[in-house]
Amino acid sequence: MRQVEILITAPMMPSVVEALEEAFVLHRLWEHSDPGELLRTIGPSIRGVATTTLFGRVDSGLLDQLPALEIVASFGVGYDNVDVAAAAERGVVVTNTPGVLDDEVADLTVGLLIATLRQIPQADRFVREGRWTEGPFPLSSTLRGRRIGMVGLGNIGKAVARRLAAFGVPIAYHARSRQPGVALDYYPTITALAEASDVLIVLVPGGAATKHLIDGNVLAALGPNGVLINVSRGSVVDQRALIAALQSGAILSAGLDVYEDEPRVPRELMEMSNVVLLPHIGSASVETRDAMGALVVENLRSWFERGTPMTPVAEVRHLVG
Repeated sequence: MRQVEILITAPMMPSVVEALEEAFVLHRLWEHSDPGELLRTIGPSIRGVATTTLFGRVDSGLLDQLPALEIVASFGVGYDNVDVAAAAERGVVVTNTPGVLDDEVADLTVGLLIATLRQIPQADRFVREGRWTEGPFPLSSTLRGRRIGMVGLGNIGKAVARRLAAFGVPIAYHARSRQPGVALDYYPTITALAEASDVLIVLVPGGAATKHLIDGNVLAALGPNGVLINVSRGSVVDQRALIAALQSGAILSAGLDVYEDEPRVPRELMEMSNVVLLPHIGSASVETRDAMGALVVENLRSWFERGTPMTPVAEVRHLVG
């Protein structure tokens, strides 16, 4: 296995890079001034790719330059950075890092919701700017009595729902179909869920199938007391429609960890006092990122040692039996 050549598309944590270097011959794509020339030289020898959800898209163009490729190991639970259909057509296995980040993202989601409702970042700025001496901080909204709508109820969504149940708030969900064994109220459309909710929490994968799933109609249905929390992918929300809804008062506020064109955030959002903005940190703790990185390495090691990856994505499971 030590002679297997691996391409890493973007910087990862030192622990990941060191572990890959110990097990494989590692090529760093981003370090080369002419990546195209590098790929023309080493492309035919590359059997594995390590990539991340935020940088280094693995599309059909890159796959065409890697004829010996067997596996793409993506760092993150989402994998819309990889053209999975193109990979599957070529017999290339794709893996992600599910499970190890569910609790971390769920914790952050609940924290973002409370921070948005109670305006915690705004209150922090109020104190730091010395304005408390001029009078009290304005009253905020509350989580009490709110109805939570979960858009998506995968592993992370279920973890969020378990946490919010402890707050005594009613929770409902929308997914592609009703989930067996789930006691929460189910709504067959997002609009119907939005009409029945005061808070929409978005936890679905990115990609073409979910692009602008949350549009102006959904936001209008959520209403002027409504709060949108997005910790999934920026593409899932129509960002211009969201800005318009926040500016007009069509919804009350929003808490966002993701954006359509990261890391570029529209100035309109940054200037709004009714929005809490985070820099895509849902899983960004040292411990969780270490676990994710270890799973990237283990997927590659397991494939080349035993021919069975640890966590293949659903679209390629037929390739691994």
